[in-house]
Amino acid sequence: MKCPYCEFEESKVVDSRPTDEGEAIRRRRECLECGKRFTTYEKVESIPLMVIKKDGSRQMFDSQKLLNGIVRACEKRPVAMKDIERITFDIESTIQNNLQREVSSDKIGEMVMDRLKELDEVSYVRFASVYRQFKDVNTFVEEVNRLLNK
Repeated sequence: MKCPYCEFEESKVVDSRPTDEGEAIRRRRECLECGKRFTTYEKVESIPLMVIKKDGSRQMFDSQKLLNGIVRACEKRPVAMKDIERITFDIESTIQNNLQREVSSDKIGEMVMDRLKELDEVSYVRFASVYRQFKDVNTFVEEVNRLLNK
């Protein structure tokens, strides 16, 4: 690691500990040339994941956007935030572990609906109404009937 003060390329690690979130390791280093100390962070390199939208455009996967959509569907429902965060984490992990660098928004939407159906049926219908773009009341009723028949 190059020293930010004198640019010498060798240093020793004086202290090492995980960050508060546990996502990285904080290392306190000391330059072997000038003796000054500096901090570095080590974290797992993530490969960007692209989402293919319905119109064919691509954008970077954003777990915050996924979380916000699920939160919106669960508003004023007895759904704990930890359950919403768990769904978001599970979906992101599933996508990352798939080892494909592109995923369709349809696939993500289906994954959300599968999990919401088990968690809270009203939240599921809310999400489905936006995701499936219900055109009228009949399509909405059909989805509710499908849910009731299972």
